Amino acid sequence: MPKKILIISGEPSGDLHASNLVRDMRSLDPGLEFFGIGGELSRKAGVEIVFDITKLALVGVVEVLKHLSVVKQANDAVIRRIKSERPDLAILVDYPGFNLKLAGDLRKRDIPVAYYISPQLWAWGRQRIHIIKRCVRKVVVFFKFEEMLYKRSGIDSEFVGHPLLDVVKVTMPKDELLRRYGLANDKRTIAIVPGSRESEIRTFLPILAGAAGMLSERLGDVQFLISKYPGRPAGMYDNALKGASFEYRLIESDLHNMVAASDFAIVASGTATLETAILGTPMVIVYKANFFTYILYRLVRTIPFLGIVNVIANKEVAPELLQADMTPGKIAGKVIEILSSPARLASTRAELAIVKSSLGSPGASLRAAKAILPLLR
Repeated sequence: MPKKILIISGEPSGDLHASNLVRDMRSLDPGLEFFGIGGELSRKAGVEIVFDITKLALVGVVEVLKHLSVVKQANDAVIRRIKSERPDLAILVDYPGFNLKLAGDLRKRDIPVAYYISPQLWAWGRQRIHIIKRCVRKVVVFFKFEEMLYKRSGIDSEFVGHPLLDVVKVTMPKDELLRRYGLANDKRTIAIVPGSRESEIRTFLPILAGAAGMLSERLGDVQFLISKYPGRPAGMYDNALKGASFEYRLIESDLHNMVAASDFAIVASGTATLETAILGTPMVIVYKANFFTYILYRLVRTIPFLGIVNVIANKEVAPELLQADMTPGKIAGKVIEILSSPARLASTRAELAIVKSSLGSPGASLRAAKAILPLLR
């Protein structure tokens, strides 16, 4: 009989990495069958979706509390399926609030668990390492310092590198991209990446548009590329950009080319900051969470940075403008400060190159597949 694998991802970035992992595992063992929680990418990779992540993309304590019924529906759907069709292995992808609870349920049923994209124990919630030690057979990690952290606690962990190195690709030179979107080659170009979740787009984009307006007034020779997340309603962006007084193009499904073609980027904290680092584009990182969520984060965090680029470098490579500091004026001021210093731009690019080199080499997803498959035996 074919081996059945439960795989759980709870948001778009996890869905991307889960889908690539599924493809690589199937390339090694074509008979594998997958079911679980995911999105369109996992579905296209051949995962039978028992609960769609579009209902689960929640950020912060308050947001989760408001949608506890949805979280319970997802958990119940998985447990029902496990009872009717016991998997030979479970792969949990990121999403620790949901997945660590599920790991306990899987352990009670003696179902082996692999964790892919491990919880950020180095940032907050370090006590959760005891749950992982008790419930997870193997942790596959993207960063070398994570492997060391788990091994010090006696947990089987393996560093495979970061799969974004296979995903982040530039397929178009800068002049061609600017020509395609009708922009000038002799103006400074700034990328704006407001995030992927609807709540982020609605909250962040008006602030970032305000900053872009200020930059346009103060710098003059500047144009903007704004990233539109695939599938999000166009009206959401139109409302945020209504009355914009700056030159911009809204670009969908071409994030890597647009960031690579930009002289600078303003990026919402998340996976996109690491993509921007891999592309070598200097940036500022912005984020604003629900007030209660932010206070709780400040109380439990164990490191001074939010942006993963700064965490990896263990210093501020990209300035972070968070919460009350995420204002149009402060964002514009920081961008001008960096753009006006060629030496700082050069040193930032050098630091980003070091961050990229620390991510390992291409082929991480296939190495992860090879690390996880032995658990089936």
